[in-house]
Amino acid sequence: MQKTKPVKDPRKQRKRLYNAPAHLRHKFMAAPLSPELVSSKGAKALPVRKGDTVRVMRGDHTGFEGKISRVDLKRYRIFLEGLTREKVDGTNIFVSVHPSKVMIKNLKLDDKWRKAIVEGKEELELPKEKKVEKVVEKPPKKEKAVKTKKAKKEKAAEEKAVVPEKPAKKAPKAAKKKVQKPAAKKKKEEKPAKKEKKPKEAKKPRAKRKTTSKTEGGT
Repeated sequence: MQKTKPVKDPRKQRKRLYNAPAHLRHKFMAAPLSPELVSSKGAKALPVRKGDTVRVMRGDHTGFEGKISRVDLKRYRIFLEGLTREKVDGTNIFVSVHPSKVMIKNLKLDDKWRKAIVEGKEELELPKEKKVEKVVEKPPKKEKAVKTKKAKKEKAAEEKAVVPEKPAKKAPKAAKKKVQKPAAKKKKEEKPAKKEKKPKEAKKPRAKRKTTSKTEGGT
């Protein structure tokens, strides 16, 4: 069966309810079972059928019990034997009740299909045997020694009484004799004395060149 997605829009909900197919309408006509039937049959709710004994739980006719005489899948209503009202012209008609307002007190199991459904529900609802787990005993935990003030004092007194012997001092080591190393040879010998530079003679000033001026009209 194809699953339908839930709808939040009230208009779409009413449309789906109005246009629902027969197999879904049958499910919408379910009513809760009485506590006695729940314990014996193993189901909490079942679709109502003609011949079931029900009790009205809400509305103007609360507390009325009777057999279902007719089931109207088109209007989602049921009609009970003895639940009638008088019209203005004096005629009596059955009062319609929604299946959600009734509780099933007795089931009619003439139909083999319905009987098989109820038996299957009963088998499914049986309590399963619980597995017995092996309990492994854990070893007892070691009790921690509780130190009291007296025990602490006694321990401190014992530690003071027993003084550990100090290790003997080692003899001082003999001082090492310092060995004088031979003087390092002079790497560089004494350089010879530098030669004395002769004083430079003062340079004589150069004689100025004589300039000859050309006379006008000369050859």
